Amino acid sequence: MALSPAPADTPVHGIATTMMATLDVMQRADAAGKNMVITHEPTFYSHQDTVDELKNDATYQYKLEFIRKNNMVSFHFHDHWHGHHPDGIATGMSRELGWEKYADAENPRLFAFPTATPLNHFAKYLKSKLKIRTMRIVGDPHLPIRRAIASWGYVSQFPGIPLLARLDIDVLIVGETREWEVVEYAQDMITSGKKKALILLGHVVSEQSGMKYCAEWLKPFIPEVPIEFVPATEPFWTV
Repeated sequence: MALSPAPADTPVHGIATTMMATLDVMQRADAAGKNMVITHEPTFYSHQDTVDELKNDATYQYKLEFIRKNNMVSFHFHDHWHGHHPDGIATGMSRELGWEKYADAENPRLFAFPTATPLNHFAKYLKSKLKIRTMRIVGDPHLPIRRAIASWGYVSQFPGIPLLARLDIDVLIVGETREWEVVEYAQDMITSGKKKALILLGHVVSEQSGMKYCAEWLKPFIPEVPIEFVPATEPFWTV
């Protein structure tokens, strides 16, 4: 889905790829001379960028005015990038983590590691590689992790619960999920005696590297304008 506050024939001087087209990202893209932003997540706060109830909202108007004033275009590149073979987000995340050799040939979100790693060390590795400021973990810190499956970004009750319930999986890695759904299920699994873990990275950092890879993927197709990855800032911090 494309959003085009500027006319459809607006000349594109440069392209920025990003995980989320926040106002901060739009400003940095503009400063870098990139007036087209290809974003994985919506620009205006809902999956379909529905703005009917926002038309009189000051923050929405400020962001829209910035986009219009600077002749910028935002392009929502979500389903098609996930539908790419292999999944563009999954490919970028595996590359960033250095997990390509551990990924299943049929499922790039499924990983089998040659040696088991305690959950605490496993999580520290993720935090370090993805430069995460905040992370939440459910499970015994000493639980050996040998097989992991990821659902990058948001995961709903289904397929989140079936993924975690798989007999061959030690840990499910997600961006975010509702606490009364997959998180509560993970707690109940552990209380019932199952050796399981759940890691919540945060939505932005859990798909960010997929849009970094998107910039590389685009360059051979669009050589006439510069293309740059502009990372979205992780929104959370802890005391």
